[in-house]
Amino acid sequence: MDEQNLFANRLDLSQLTESVAQIRSEIHKIIVGQEAMIDMLIVALLADGHVLIEGVPGVAKTLTAKLLARTLSIGFSRIQFTPDLMPSDVLGTSVYNLQQSRFEFKRGPVFSNLILIDEINRAPAKTQSALFEVMEERQATVDGTTYPMAAPFFVLATQNPIEQEGTYRLPEAQLDRFLLKINVPYPDLEQEQQVLQEFHDRKNINDLKRIRPVLQEAQINALKALVRQIHIEENLLAYIARLVHHTRNHSALYLGGSPRASLAILTCAQAHAAINGRDFVTPEDIQAVLYPVLRHRLLLTPEKEMEGATTDAVIQQIIEKIEVPR
Repeated sequence: MDEQNLFANRLDLSQLTESVAQIRSEIHKIIVGQEAMIDMLIVALLADGHVLIEGVPGVAKTLTAKLLARTLSIGFSRIQFTPDLMPSDVLGTSVYNLQQSRFEFKRGPVFSNLILIDEINRAPAKTQSALFEVMEERQATVDGTTYPMAAPFFVLATQNPIEQEGTYRLPEAQLDRFLLKINVPYPDLEQEQQVLQEFHDRKNINDLKRIRPVLQEAQINALKALVRQIHIEENLLAYIARLVHHTRNHSALYLGGSPRASLAILTCAQAHAAINGRDFVTPEDIQAVLYPVLRHRLLLTPEKEMEGATTDAVIQQIIEKIEVPR
């Protein structure tokens, strides 16, 4: 294939990149900074996966999720997880209809498009397990009947890493259902000053009505299909495999990445390339998504945990050790 035909066959990403720019712009009407979190939320949306957002209280985790929801013309529901929350509070329950003399299923808040779960680690294991089928298979089985979820279906969950009282650690099987885990840091000094200034300029009000929708349901599904066409060279597929394989043989890790992690890196790298206006994946795309894809799927050995090591530090070591294809 000559160079002219190669360029003629390249994907048209103009609508995607324009939409991403508009989403960023709308969210930044209220949020200062946090570009990495916003970009990874968009990556997860286009890669058709769920996100776990972790950060201390007050760093705009929930607010950013709500702003993202307002940029999308799709169904939205918010569930506040508490220790007394039951599976039926999430999935729904069967209610007896006296007029028709039969039971009817009343759908719970999880039957929507974008689901914001606040403080997911506050609910007990029974309620957390109700999300397993929903997140993985995009369906819920209640009283022997299976109810499919509408597309797109996108779960954003938040948790606080500091406060442990009244919380339940998420099991590894559920953590693996999340495509990405985003760690939200404090803003730097300059950003915090800008937060104060802009909040003061808005008369101390975060008016979410200022955020206008950018994408409709059909457009989101079309862009997700477009992302799956992003080209990746065979040597980069081998690079992903080597990175994940090395997590299974690293002396600091008790549990490495699974084949599901490899597939997640691939789809997220495609989405990362797309939002940056490229129809092909580069090693930099893979490295950019490696941290949020792997950090919640790796388990440190007890010795390394006691030494204060982090999974991010181990991922950095692996990136430095594995040769980058060019």
